[in-house]
Parts: sequence; structure tokens; C-alpha cells
Amino acid sequence: MAVVSLNFSKIVDNLLGAEGPVFDSKGNFFMVAPEVEKEGKAAGQILKVDLVSKQAEVICEPNIDGYGGMPAGCQADKNGNLYVADLRLGILTVKPDGKYTQIAKTDAGGRTLQGCNDCAFDYHGNLWFSAPASDIAPSPYLLSFEEPFGSIYCLTVDGLMIHLDSNFRFSNGLAVKHSKGKPEKLIVAETATRILWSYNIDGPGKVSSRKEWAKLPDPGCQSGPDGMDFDEQGNLLVAHWGAGVIEVFCPDGKDPVKRIQCPFDKPSNLHFKPGSNIVYVTEHTHHGLWQFEWECKGMPQFCET
Repeated sequence: MAVVSLNFSKIVDNLLGAEGPVFDSKGNFFMVAPEVEKEGKAAGQILKVDLVSKQAEVICEPNIDGYGGMPAGCQADKNGNLYVADLRLGILTVKPDGKYTQIAKTDAGGRTLQGCNDCAFDYHGNLWFSAPASDIAPSPYLLSFEEPFGSIYCLTVDGLMIHLDSNFRFSNGLAVKHSKGKPEKLIVAETATRILWSYNIDGPGKVSSRKEWAKLPDPGCQSGPDGMDFDEQGNLLVAHWGAGVIEVFCPDGKDPVKRIQCPFDKPSNLHFKPGSNIVYVTEHTHHGLWQFEWECKGMPQFCET
């Protein structure tokens, strides 16, 4: 396996828990800082970052019924709205002016929604997301690193909130693999086991055939897969939190074929700039945002299609 050294450039740092990098349909860049607290309570932030001036601006600090949020993952729709996975508040929509709405408190079966971590749109507009936390606020905050109660869900284009599967030790980053524009496979990171799982996508909110798609190498320390993104050749780039690398998998998974060495040990997520080979990476060593150039462009996002 080849280890690749690339030129990383830092944009900003000291954004606590830096996560969720995303571009909207107008080219604006957003990310989140889930670990911000006020008076000992969650007060996570959603930020807009000017990549030229390297300045971050808080657009909102979600709070529902007196409970602050811990926003951890972002996606953008075609209308400039963000969809945010929040560990305490579930799934939020955020308008460009910072106004936010909690989409639901329960799923289609009437069960309380679990706290969410990351999300990915398919090209049909269905939002797939991971939920590694206990039930949303006001329930006590617990994580599934030891007990496998992490889940995955789908918010369909018709507005149905569907619980897909559970039994994850911290379900984390995910990505949708398409074939001729049709959603084909859902890839889900299970951080505590270092496994990437795949599902066949049978339709909106329908999956089958859970299989081990790949497993990240053991670096001999606490580590695991976090956020991920496909390049235009179908390779999957996966942030390996704790190992200081981004693992690169070929379209069929199994073992990484390349490793991108990072100048920090806790990469948390990554996102391609639309129509570009520039990759933006968040990390938890300096709680920062960095960029580097990859060998090809990223796979187009839903908001670009």
C-alpha cells in the first residue's frame, strides 16, 4: 500500500470538534463545531467559512426547547438549505440566514429519533444518516461505542423518516455509491470496530444485504473510520480518526490501496470542492480545517446534479 505525502494548507483552527465540511449550491462553505459549550451545556455551532480571508462566522447555535445542539454532519440541497445531523437534536434544516427547524422527533414507526452524526444525499434527494447516540433531547446523552445501539436512517424525498438498521458500535460517516445516476449501495462506517459496512439500496428508505465492505488497518491506538467522500473514479476517501491518515479504497472496497498522510492525527471528515480536486478536511487535533489537492475531482454532490 502506497503512502502519499501531499501539501496540506490550514484554513482555520480552534473550532471545537471541527466537523461537517460542505459546500452549498452557490459555492458557500459551511462546517460545524459540535463541542462548544456554554455554562457546561451543549451549545454547538454551525459556521460559514470564507476560504479566502480564512474567517469563520457563526450562523446559528441550534437550541430546541431549551436544549442546545451538537451538530456533527452537514449536507446541502439544491435550494441552498443545509441538512444537519445533530447528536442531541436529530435532523435540522438550516436556511442561508441561519433560521433552523427540527424536522422530526420520531420516526415513521413512532419511535423517538436517536441523536445523529453524519448524513449523505443520494441523487434522488433521499437523505441517509447515521445515529450513534441515544434518543434525542431531553433523553440522557449516551454514545454507542461499547453497547451496539447505533443506528442508520433515511429521510425519504417524500418526507418519511425511516429507521433502517441498528446494532452498530458508533455508526459514523456514510456515503452513497451510484450506478448510472441510480443509488446502488450505502457505505456506513462503524468507528469502534474500524469496519465499513455496505448495504444494497433497494429504493427510498429500503436497504438489504448488510456486508463488510472494508476494514481499516489497526494502527495500534484508538482509531476508527469517520467522514468520507467518493472521488470521480469511484475511490472512497475515508478519514481515519486517530491514525493520522486518510485511507483510500478502490470502488470494490476490501483493503486500502493508498494512505494520505495528514499533518494531524485525528482527521474527522472530508469534502471535495464542487468540480474540483481540492479536498477540505476537518480534524480534532487542532480543531481545524485544512485543504489539499487530490489526483482527480470529487464525485458530484446532490446539490450539483
